[in-house]
Amino acid sequence: MSAIVKLQEVRKRFGDNEVLRGISLEINPGEVVAIIGASGSGKSTALRCMDHLETIEGGSIEVCGHQLGAGKVDLHQLRRDVGIVFQSYNLFPHLTVRQNIMLALKHVRKLSRGQCLEKANRVLDKVGLGMKADFYPEQLSGGQQQRVAIARSLAMEPQVMLFDEVTSALDPQLTGEVLKVIEDLAAGGMTMILVTHEMAFAQRVADKIVFMHQGLVWETGGPEILSEPRTVELQQFVGTGL
Repeated sequence: MSAIVKLQEVRKRFGDNEVLRGISLEINPGEVVAIIGASGSGKSTALRCMDHLETIEGGSIEVCGHQLGAGKVDLHQLRRDVGIVFQSYNLFPHLTVRQNIMLALKHVRKLSRGQCLEKANRVLDKVGLGMKADFYPEQLSGGQQQRVAIARSLAMEPQVMLFDEVTSALDPQLTGEVLKVIEDLAAGGMTMILVTHEMAFAQRVADKIVFMHQGLVWETGGPEILSEPRTVELQQFVGTGL
């Protein structure tokens, strides 16, 4: 099986700070990968590079057949193939939930109004918010707004979904409802890369755990590495070290 996401010796710096120091990573179709690590380890930067929100200074990235880091990138097609959800929901406050989802379908996918409506209703049902379609974002809880943001990405039918700390601004109850949606997507075979601090969730859902430390991929393995870390740094990160 060929990788759907492939990073080779990727480097990225912000001024004098080299955030990514030559990371390599492969993700296969249908795989759920959790990227963990302390603040400043480079995990969110790595994720943003996969969607070309950050440009790289060295190495190469291939995502869904798109070559990032060398030459021109077809951003229009890349955004169709790769969905990304952030910790801030980025919903338009003056549009209803349904209208927020239909916007990109109309302008990017060029679908008819009827097609946009059908697809928006379907993805809202998928995240358990069909009854909130005509509400405005301010009328929803934080967890519901995040589920709308996920639905908006899903409506584009991406090949890969990226999640950047999507629960970090939510309280525990709301976190649970968002993680349930992600867990359902994993069960459905969606290829997903999650930057997360939810260790129990990562251990339960991820096929592969990637621990980043000081801009490097420090340790990689199955969910068992959180119970039996091989490096001192991961031991300390998960709280099993002295």
